[in-house]
Amino acid sequence: MAAATIKLFLAQGDAKGLRTAEISNWTGKALAAPRTELDQLLARKECAKAGVYVLTGTNPSTNSPHAYVGEAEIIRDRLRQHKGKEFWVSAIVFVSKDENLTKAHVRYLESRLIAEAKEVGRFTLEQNQAGGARLPESDQEDMKAFLSKIRQLLPVLGSDLLNPIVKPTKRGSSAGRLYCRTKGAKAEGQRTPDGFVVFARSQAVLSERPSARDRGAWVLKLRQKLISDGTLKEKDGFYRFERDSEFSSPSAAAAVVHGGPTNGLMAWKASDGKALKELDEMA
Repeated sequence: MAAATIKLFLAQGDAKGLRTAEISNWTGKALAAPRTELDQLLARKECAKAGVYVLTGTNPSTNSPHAYVGEAEIIRDRLRQHKGKEFWVSAIVFVSKDENLTKAHVRYLESRLIAEAKEVGRFTLEQNQAGGARLPESDQEDMKAFLSKIRQLLPVLGSDLLNPIVKPTKRGSSAGRLYCRTKGAKAEGQRTPDGFVVFARSQAVLSERPSARDRGAWVLKLRQKLISDGTLKEKDGFYRFERDSEFSSPSAAAAVVHGGPTNGLMAWKASDGKALKELDEMA
């Protein structure tokens, strides 16, 4: 991803309140606001334009991250229609400063955003698919460039909707691929900016350690959550990770694999046998 200079404006002086974001030499503009400041967002002149938007929050039934991606010729009118949706707590809007976004453009962007969000898999989406739009080749290239700026701005504005869980890393570093083995179970993972990810097809033991019942009740709850949401499924005498799964720390990830509290700095090792703790000390 190319380097970028981003200009943030805090409309209320609050970093979590209504704010705008622009990138140098980009014709687009982003606006973000918590649901509590929706009226202030709707009052902005930018919301009278065509654009795409992202609503994020938590699914009240599953307590998992949930999102809605939409488009509209007049953003303000469409956002008003979403007041009845309970789950969302924040809104992010993307428009063009030169008013060159048409209905076809925003439908194309919506379709691409939904497809990428599904591929990343951090959020469940309110809708399954978007209609998309046919665009001339030159317009498609313009929208791909516009989409690249959306990817850059979403994390800046507080959303990881399009932020891949796993990013390329250098081998031999504490951020490289690591391995955890216990009682025949084999898991692979690596550090991430938010903690630690265990890769899909990794294994975890079926039975919990006795210590999990005494001082590791949190491990039992975490494993049960992963079983309930389909991340862990029993196969060939182990639990298997059906998707990449991110944890708050190496120890949290190792605890799920081991079935009880575990020092992740010692449990996760590089291919040469060096523990994560040693790799950290070498860095």
